[in-house]
Amino acid sequence: MISMTGFASKELRTEALSLTIEVKSYNNRYLDIKHNMPSLFSLFETEIDNRIKEVASRGSVEITIRYKQFINTTTLTVNREIVEEYTKAFEEIREVAHIEDKGKISDYMALDGVIIQTNTLDPHTFEEPLFSLLNEVLEEFKKGRVKEGEATKIHIVSLLEDMKKWVATIQGYSTQIEEKLKETLKTKMKELMGNSEYDEGRFLQEIALLLIKYSIAEELNRLSTHFTSFDEIVTSLGSVGKKLDFLAQEINREINTIGSKSMIGEVNQLVVSLKDSLENIREQLRNIE
Repeated sequence: MISMTGFASKELRTEALSLTIEVKSYNNRYLDIKHNMPSLFSLFETEIDNRIKEVASRGSVEITIRYKQFINTTTLTVNREIVEEYTKAFEEIREVAHIEDKGKISDYMALDGVIIQTNTLDPHTFEEPLFSLLNEVLEEFKKGRVKEGEATKIHIVSLLEDMKKWVATIQGYSTQIEEKLKETLKTKMKELMGNSEYDEGRFLQEIALLLIKYSIAEELNRLSTHFTSFDEIVTSLGSVGKKLDFLAQEINREINTIGSKSMIGEVNQLVVSLKDSLENIREQLRNIE
């Protein structure tokens, strides 16, 4: 079981550069990768995503890359042609405006295109250190998610064991539920009929029909099956969050049906406990991959 919440960060420093990679994630129904990195690394985006997909199949994953360069790879070149054009324009303006001021260097520097800035840095220079560091970060990221997922699994299994005990207790009330229904019907019948005679055979037949209607045996059997499936999925590898969430919905359906059929206060209290634990489990599952 793997958590969708995770965080990892590492830094690499050499004489030429400083590189920092940070990866964090939180729950999401699907895998959604968000990038926060300089355009210099854009050509590596697909490969970065592929490596993230190797350790995460669900969740919102944010990757942040920062770098500092300690060597100069920028060259500045004067665009002579455009400077000559600006000079001609200045001369024409002086002539039309009848002013003697000549263009200053600061005037030229403020104009677009006068200085051409070129970065001779090859992005592939960063490829080896980038992916080497990324692999380390993702390994740490994966371990953190697995560790948190195991802690969540322990909590979920504990809650499920409580639910199994309560369901077993409800199972023990089956006979009492049947007797309660019989007594309730007999009391109602006496109130309606008084001292008059009635067909006891027909009466028992009606009881049998109502017992079928209010029986929770099928719901208890399905819950037992769901619990077994839940145990198997919890201990399996890979992405299990969606499967367990669907199974939790099925368990919730059976619990609600038992609650609607119950006529015993003790069973109703157990149903409330079952719902509370199941809601807690479903809350935990929202963060499971």
